[in-house]
Amino acid sequence: MNVMIQPWHSFSLEKTFEKLESSDRGLSLDAAKERLKRYGANSLPEEKPPSKLRLFLSQFQSPLIYILLAAGAVVFAMGETIDSSIILAVLLVNAIVGVIQEGKAQNTLLALKKLVETNATVLRNGKEFIIPDREVVSGDILILQEGERISADARVIFSQNLKIDEASLTGESEAIYKNTDVLERNDLPTADQKNMVWKGTHVVSGNGRVVVVTTGLGTVIGGIAKQISAIDTEIPLKANIRYLSRAIIVIVAVISAVIFTVGILSGHSAKEMFTTVVSLSVSIIPEGLPIVMTLVLATGVWRMSKRNALVKKLQAVEALGQARVIAVDKTGTITKNELVIRKAWTGGNLFEIGGIGYEPKGEIKFDEKIVNSANHEELLYLGKAASLLASARLSYAEETKDWRIAGDPTEAAMLVFAEKTGFHKDDLLRESPLISEIPFDYRLKYHATVHQVGEKHFLTVAGAPETILALCADIRREGKNHPLSKSEKEELETTFIRMSEKGLRVLAIAVRHDAPKQLKTESIRSLSFVGFFGMQDTLRPEVKGAMQRAKDAGIRVVMITGDHKITARSIAKEAGIYQEGDAVLTGNEIEKMHDAELIDKLASTTVFARVTPEHKMRIINAYKKRGEIIAMTGDGVNDAPSLVAADLGVSMGKIGTEVAKEASDIVLLDDNFGSIISAIEEGRSIYKTIKKVILYLFSTSAGEVLTISGALFLGYPLPILAAQIIWLNFVTDGFLDVALAMEPKEDGLLSGKFEHPKKYLVDSLMIQRMAVMAIPMMAGTLFLFSRYFEADIAKAWTISLTVLAVFQWFNAWNCRSENKSIFSMDWFSNKYLVGATLLVIALQMAAIYAPVMQKLLRTVPLELSDWLLIIPVAASIVAAEELRKLFYRRSFITKSA
Repeated sequence: MNVMIQPWHSFSLEKTFEKLESSDRGLSLDAAKERLKRYGANSLPEEKPPSKLRLFLSQFQSPLIYILLAAGAVVFAMGETIDSSIILAVLLVNAIVGVIQEGKAQNTLLALKKLVETNATVLRNGKEFIIPDREVVSGDILILQEGERISADARVIFSQNLKIDEASLTGESEAIYKNTDVLERNDLPTADQKNMVWKGTHVVSGNGRVVVVTTGLGTVIGGIAKQISAIDTEIPLKANIRYLSRAIIVIVAVISAVIFTVGILSGHSAKEMFTTVVSLSVSIIPEGLPIVMTLVLATGVWRMSKRNALVKKLQAVEALGQARVIAVDKTGTITKNELVIRKAWTGGNLFEIGGIGYEPKGEIKFDEKIVNSANHEELLYLGKAASLLASARLSYAEETKDWRIAGDPTEAAMLVFAEKTGFHKDDLLRESPLISEIPFDYRLKYHATVHQVGEKHFLTVAGAPETILALCADIRREGKNHPLSKSEKEELETTFIRMSEKGLRVLAIAVRHDAPKQLKTESIRSLSFVGFFGMQDTLRPEVKGAMQRAKDAGIRVVMITGDHKITARSIAKEAGIYQEGDAVLTGNEIEKMHDAELIDKLASTTVFARVTPEHKMRIINAYKKRGEIIAMTGDGVNDAPSLVAADLGVSMGKIGTEVAKEASDIVLLDDNFGSIISAIEEGRSIYKTIKKVILYLFSTSAGEVLTISGALFLGYPLPILAAQIIWLNFVTDGFLDVALAMEPKEDGLLSGKFEHPKKYLVDSLMIQRMAVMAIPMMAGTLFLFSRYFEADIAKAWTISLTVLAVFQWFNAWNCRSENKSIFSMDWFSNKYLVGATLLVIALQMAAIYAPVMQKLLRTVPLELSDWLLIIPVAASIVAAEELRKLFYRRSFITKSA
């Protein structure tokens, strides 16, 4: 038996059974047992969550952490046990916080998974058995009933109006009728294989029997799982930190070599220069950055959890802030996957039908005015016909406070419409009981019922417009039947074509008052046309507002779906994604394009329709090649590979498949699309805050490096000692950078004024700001040091230490905003910074005036006159940055004009 990938849809049933070595009675018990042993369980391999130890060790897998560990080892070798202990403590706290957050995310995801394994009904030895899904094997006959989930990929061998919802796999919002017909083309897409059913999809209505052709990893969903495991992607922040770490290594090596060489040539001892270089290297390396970043990210995660967004990895939060493009799936993300009637045409009038989802109430409008259906006889007649035809069931779920359906979504939509016009199914059935019925058949393209109405048998028919019109001889107008002329039929054809072009799925309704009691296909004739229904998947209520917020934020939203081009464009237009003039690309068109051509098309395309998972991957990769940071949303199995491939994957927690949730970086627990935009705002805030901290730490380090380098080149003694550098780095910087990390969220993060994140954290503007801050630090420190070192070197060192500390106090406040003056900001909006500033002032006083600290840091007491020099000199860093901000604001206004 060969169960490798084959065009099962193109085989006859006889050939299918032959290849599978099975029959319509199913496998024997022994054969099933042997196949299970040979081919393994019908399940997808699940990666075990990492142990706490593995999770803990993974927190140290960063070049920046390696540098800090090396620095700690060197400092320890020099005998500075306190300093090395501080470095180690910082790294441990960072790792513990990361383990706690990622562990919480894992536990939440486990709670989201279904606790009960699903079962399948199989036919073996001609008898029915209920077995766990994982024990299904190729050759098994599955018996499918309404509401059941399909256990494996299988070929249909019997169908009684079998209708399958494949939205999670193919992206098609409309359920598909299945049949046993042989399809001759070997290369048909999954969505077009009408005689096949797929693992993970479920039965909407009808029943049937299928023979299993592949299980486990051999299924379509299994192939997607294999694609996911082969994809290698990296969160932008992780890449940024790697680039930054490499740059730091090079900078430390170059600066250390230059300063050591110049120091030796200037007459300093090798031991003194080695100690200074090591201390300076420790200063350049931002020891506090890992814990501050963890603090910032963890705070963002906490804020997002309040908005029902579960972050699986800390670094994923910042990635959202950098997103320039959001690629959204239609079904389940933009829409609710609830088919509802939006337009009703009857008696020559087009009515707009309002309401939310399956809730059986909503406004009905005609000519943009709310109307009472009781005043429109033809509308009432259409509502009654819809109620009689609808075999679906509607119920209200108290636990979730929403309306749910059982049965065919199309008939559920008609049932909801009937309720809106005042007809209740149960009441009608008591008055007009069902006598006979022809269920929907894909060959006939209609569904018909006969009800007893008084002494007559009332026939109602719903189906494809072209089919129903061909069966009509009359048209109902003004309460009476009139002969349907050729010109009227052409007008009706034009009407439903126009409705279809607006992305509506059109259904026609017709009746007959004198039908035979026992309904047969030949009785379906001489009908009286009643009207059209225009149906559409329901747009999520939060989507329009979220799209406007995204637009205001300068974020481009594109839609990727498996739906037809017209439907996709219509939904995208309603959602605010598609604008007139935008391009719509289909999967077939993408297949014919080279990568370069596809990349060029991205600028004008907002809708991608009829796409497969492979197309989605090409689209995502094309955006990445274009230099865009892209977030992808989705809920279905077909979305999983692109969720992994995107810079950031976002899945839905309630309606999302387990595969999608596993593949994503962020899970929206309430399925609210608007939460994505809120998360982007949070991500941008985090991005800005991380940059503020990096600027503060690096500008301080740059100031210290320039000060020491300047002294060596000018022939001065070393202006600051190794222990003093450590003090500035761990005490002054250590408190202020943590406080700066708690800076409140800025205004305008979701406005056009927000400057989009660059590829690297350290960009040209940050380098410019570092220079503006570091140069006054160097010049001011060397100016004061030169006034004292010849007379009193100990006092000169104390002056240098103190002025550098005060520079850092002022600089922390400088870094709060890249464009706002510190004098225009609320000084107490960041109470942590106020407290940290007061604390480091007190600690600096202790460093100068406490005898123990004087001995440790080799400081001496300073007089009031010294402070009157130090403070104005250090304040020059504020003046320099305020001047830069002024020019920056003016240039920004000029660019905006």
